[in-house]
Amino acid sequence: MESSPPTITVHVKFAGRTIPVVVSASASTAELKLLLQPLTNVLPRGQRLICKGKVLAEAASLSSMQVGNGSKVMLIASEGLHQGDGPITKNSSGPAASAKRISNVKENHTQKQEIVSKSRAERWKITGVIALSDSSLKAVPEEVWDCGSSVRVLDVCNNSIEAIPQKIVALKSLNKLLVTANDISDEGICWEGLSRVQGLIVLSLSQNRLVTLPPSLGSLTFLRELRIANNMLGNLPVEIGLLKQLEILIANNNRITLLPSSIGDCESLIEVNLSSNLLAELPEAFGNLQNLKTLIIRNNGLNSLPPTLFKKCWRLTTLDLHGTGITNDILRQVEGWEQFDERRRQKYQKQLDFRVGSSGVFDEGADDSDRHS
Repeated sequence: MESSPPTITVHVKFAGRTIPVVVSASASTAELKLLLQPLTNVLPRGQRLICKGKVLAEAASLSSMQVGNGSKVMLIASEGLHQGDGPITKNSSGPAASAKRISNVKENHTQKQEIVSKSRAERWKITGVIALSDSSLKAVPEEVWDCGSSVRVLDVCNNSIEAIPQKIVALKSLNKLLVTANDISDEGICWEGLSRVQGLIVLSLSQNRLVTLPPSLGSLTFLRELRIANNMLGNLPVEIGLLKQLEILIANNNRITLLPSSIGDCESLIEVNLSSNLLAELPEAFGNLQNLKTLIIRNNGLNSLPPTLFKKCWRLTTLDLHGTGITNDILRQVEGWEQFDERRRQKYQKQLDFRVGSSGVFDEGADDSDRHS
């Protein structure tokens, strides 16, 4: 039986902490950077490694740079060249911790009266709009459910609500459900009830504590706008492909590592924001999104795009790939880039024409290959 190749342990200092990394004794600096990416959220080309006062050359072997077992290496990260929510530092905290801090601040404020007067409930029924944002609520008031099918919009953003209960089925005519910036976890949403609100067009669950979305999301077939940013989602359900009328998907600042190919079935998508996640690739089915105009995927671990993206997504005019492994040089090699570049420059010129006297710098959409800290 062959013996395993010898390894060394390198102690990498970064952002106030020391990271022990086990690497092959014959490894190169580039290979060490690849190992550091998931540990620091810093893309390889955004890493500068220094040992004994010398910057480690990308292609050089660690041994040739006098990096051996027990060596101490300092990592300096270039600004913007990271994936996910940014570099993992000693005091980093996830969305859950941030939500908790926000919740604590809210509790320190003077509590507003939570009892809804009868006259207000009557106005809700007349207007069809329930606006209870910034009301220091820990639960949706019972009076809301009593309004039944007269409600079209329910806005309870910026509270400390922990649950959307089964009683949501009482709001049969609900079009918009806005629950951004609350304290809702996976267990806090009764998806069985929510999936029965068939007329829902806008669903905003951003800035909560969600880790997963269930298959029943696909039951909301009239949904046009889904906002799930700033949670802790690791993936999207395959059933998202059933949302044929979905036009806007905002899912930035999560922990999404992989997208289902069924996303290519969301044929009405116009705008997609997946920035600051942990994506290493996009499914080829993205090329099926012929109505797509805006794609924002900055700060991910991407190194390539679906080969048919520019060719098939012929309406695409806005693309943000900053902070990924895809540089402008790589971008220009994708088939259909010339037509895409022409479209976005025409759009940019129109924006300048309508803002008479204003000056702006055209964004190429990605970082240059020679970008350094």
